[in-house]
Amino acid sequence: MSETEAETDETDTHEQADTEPEPSDDAVVPVGVKLGSTRTVIVYPSPDGEDTETVRTLTCLATYEDVLTGEERILYGEEAATEYPDTVEFMLRSGLPEDEESAESAATFFTELLKSNDVPENSAVVYAIPTIDNEAGLANLESVVEGSHIGTELVRSYPESLCGALPAFEDGLGAINDIFVTINMGSTNLEVCAYRRGEQLVPLSTGSITGNEVDRRVANYVEEETQGRVNIDLTTAREYKEEHADFEAFEPFTDVIQQPGGGSHEFTIEHSVMDACDEYVDEVVDEVANSFLPELANSYMKVYQLALDQPIVVTGGMACLPGIAAEIERRLTDELQRDVEIVRADRPDLAAAEGAHEIANHLADGL
Repeated sequence: MSETEAETDETDTHEQADTEPEPSDDAVVPVGVKLGSTRTVIVYPSPDGEDTETVRTLTCLATYEDVLTGEERILYGEEAATEYPDTVEFMLRSGLPEDEESAESAATFFTELLKSNDVPENSAVVYAIPTIDNEAGLANLESVVEGSHIGTELVRSYPESLCGALPAFEDGLGAINDIFVTINMGSTNLEVCAYRRGEQLVPLSTGSITGNEVDRRVANYVEEETQGRVNIDLTTAREYKEEHADFEAFEPFTDVIQQPGGGSHEFTIEHSVMDACDEYVDEVVDEVANSFLPELANSYMKVYQLALDQPIVVTGGMACLPGIAAEIERRLTDELQRDVEIVRADRPDLAAAEGAHEIANHLADGL
């Protein structure tokens, strides 16, 4: 939930997915990776080769001193965020490791995650990268993945929006040969681009329309709705969004906070969460309709015409919110005055790693 992401619980997640042939002992294992600002997802074959396993956890790290040995211990993911909320480090808040220190923390996190889940070393690794004009950050991310013990046979990166789009198409990897538009709605960036046989055209990226900004608005609107009686942090705001935002059937919800000096205060949220999400959709539609599509038409008119005849894929954590794809479809259709179809993967929060795994599986076959 990437983003902020919805449809989540606060524990590390392992899921079963598509069936794959059972590998031999020396077979190269395909691994898909998405190191996200909020959550990291890894997809790889199960030990028996009959299924794939999905590991999904918060991208964060905490350290503590072992009281018996005095040694430094490491926690990552939900355990770290729950037990050490005061010191936990989310090292990819901007979407990339910005400096040497955050890259080192990300490498430690990634190493611990891989070791805990026995991700095979003899692997072909494909990892999803954001479309961000930040060469230093991308180089740091590359060092984190390529410096790990996995990917001994191959390590390659592909755009997150491309990886996340593949699971939304029936022919999966075959969609790389098509022309289509993607809207990647993540925690730290909104990315829009067209693909022509895998080539990225007129990529647009903005850090002003994000899942994190929705969280900030939720926190502000809750304070306004409760006449200043309730102040929530951004983590709680994200939880409200992920658990309650619903463009199809939102229902007001009640929560309780402890008041300074004792006692508690019960309050009901009727519109704060959906007001923030509604504004987000308007901004996404405006960016697509009035910034990205005119640029695409100006640079590649034929691609523009062909792309709008195909479904537009929404990916990223914000795409998990129930009904958001249909809402974007309705508003974009109205804005463009032509029929637009919006599709998404069943689990947009997992899609980038799943798509990366599909590519890795294809590349591994050629090794």
